[in-house]
Amino acid sequence: MTTSTAPRSTAPQATASQVAKSVRLALVIGGLLAIGFGIAVLLWPAKTAVAITGVLAFYAIVAGVVYVSIGLLAKSHGTGSRVGHVLLGLLWVLAGAYAFASLQQSAAFLAVFVTVMIGVMWIIEGFTALFTLGESGAKGVTIVFAIISVLAGVSLLSTPVWGAGFLWWLLGISLIVLGALNVFRAMSGRGSR
Repeated sequence: MTTSTAPRSTAPQATASQVAKSVRLALVIGGLLAIGFGIAVLLWPAKTAVAITGVLAFYAIVAGVVYVSIGLLAKSHGTGSRVGHVLLGLLWVLAGAYAFASLQQSAAFLAVFVTVMIGVMWIIEGFTALFTLGESGAKGVTIVFAIISVLAGVSLLSTPVWGAGFLWWLLGISLIVLGALNVFRAMSGRGSR
């Protein structure tokens, strides 16, 4: 009986060790990818933005083909659903093709669009924090957060091109720092706990 319990106790340990190694490997790979992408963002910001736009354009075309296929092949759907899928698919394909045809302009538009959306979200988040002030346990912190959030949102909306550049720069630095921290966590064995 004692010999039958020994393999059971080592099997979970071996599995836990394998999981820990897998987690460490994932942290190292993810960290190195983040560092590489962060460096690319900082050293070649325009080329990296164009590359990302190209990936998004490719995704849009693939998604469009999938929607068109669903509209044409899904016999169980109603006519309205099928027509809607085909039209949506065609719009995705057209958007992706346009983005591919003018990657630089699409990248610039995408950067400004995302910056404006982030600015709007920060303003809404600030006002939402103020509206929930009565429910907050830390009213002072909530007020400071709301003011900073609204001011940050307004600054992004007032200068969206500068804001896009700043957010892109911040993304690059964040990726490098977070990637390096993940590699360090993996090498020190902290990622497995």
